[in-house]
Amino acid sequence: MTAHTHFDFRALSARDRYKLLIGTVIPRPIAFVTTVNTEGRANAAPFSFFNCLTADPAILAIGVENHADMSFKDTAKNIRETEEFTVNIVDEALLDAMNICAVPFGPEVDELAEAGLTAVPGTHVKCPRILEAPAALECRRYMTLEVGRSREIILGEVLGVFIRADAVDPMTKYVDQKAMDAIGRLGGHGYSRSQDQFDLPTLSLAEWTRRKAAADGSAG
Repeated sequence: MTAHTHFDFRALSARDRYKLLIGTVIPRPIAFVTTVNTEGRANAAPFSFFNCLTADPAILAIGVENHADMSFKDTAKNIRETEEFTVNIVDEALLDAMNICAVPFGPEVDELAEAGLTAVPGTHVKCPRILEAPAALECRRYMTLEVGRSREIILGEVLGVFIRADAVDPMTKYVDQKAMDAIGRLGGHGYSRSQDQFDLPTLSLAEWTRRKAAADGSAG
């Protein structure tokens, strides 16, 4: 029998809960978020508490933790004030630059310039997208959920997406996921690549019934 270790989250510190969550919910996509403040100064920062939630309406979510003194990080503050942000997808070629943008610079520092990235003016929003990213989703804030004192979950409605031309078929809307070469976040300092892929079609009820009948017949 397989053994499992049980952890009661009610008895754990926030830090221990965090370690267990980021080690088990893997891999997580990375939102490389660009925003601007009310003066138009750009900011860029990566977040791995991120995913898309629904296509109709097109909503994605990012979890942004506050600073230790409970003040907002630049990303959360900018979204609160402008209600706009862009999620840039991180591929392997973008990994080092993304890591530079994770440095806790002051709000006066242009992270994109420090990382040598190209900022392209937004189409649906005022904040820029990153030219080097394989895809960028321009979003308007849909709703913000305050979760405890330390974190908020920002829901964004996707207004438009830019996908590198060699990674999408404009007619079928099929995205070549190997060409996207997206990177995922693991626990600790770990990351994962998305090149090792396989297909597993969902079974119809009829297919499952036939498979079960065949298995039962073999067992008999």
